[in-house]
Amino acid sequence: MPLLKDGRLVEDPWRIIDDASPLPAREPTIVSFARFQAERDQLLARGAPLGVRLRNSDAIDALAGAIDRLDLIALEFPKFSDGRAYSQARGLRERLGFAGELRATGDVLIDQALFMRRCGFDAWEIADAAKAPRFVEAFATFSVFYQPAGDGRAAVSALRRFASAGRA
Repeated sequence: MPLLKDGRLVEDPWRIIDDASPLPAREPTIVSFARFQAERDQLLARGAPLGVRLRNSDAIDALAGAIDRLDLIALEFPKFSDGRAYSQARGLRERLGFAGELRATGDVLIDQALFMRRCGFDAWEIADAAKAPRFVEAFATFSVFYQPAGDGRAAVSALRRFASAGRA
């Protein structure tokens, strides 16, 4: 599946490994949340980049003790109308301090890409590579926002205070 990151399609270096398959020695690997919970110590001791794929019903707090040792967390959107992964993303970025790649998977729509980015996503698995330029356009739709969010951009109120302080 095409991967959009940093505003362009990129080759995905990560391998998704199912729960029954052996892990590759050094390759960046994504495992299920269930496998991570069952083999946590062995996975963290591997010394290779590690990612975890969460369903939108999985509790992010279970990752708290290992959050700084994970390189990627993939959050699943099983259908476009289910927004629980937005809450997971904000919790991972803002409450747990996750600094690695946060990937949106599943039913990822162009119309929701900017909101996903505002919640902290920085990579998207998209079903149709031809739609990648429209995703990039979606990110440029708005330049300022009223609400603070997990993407680190200042809200309009903070920009106004900064601008008026410069005039004083």
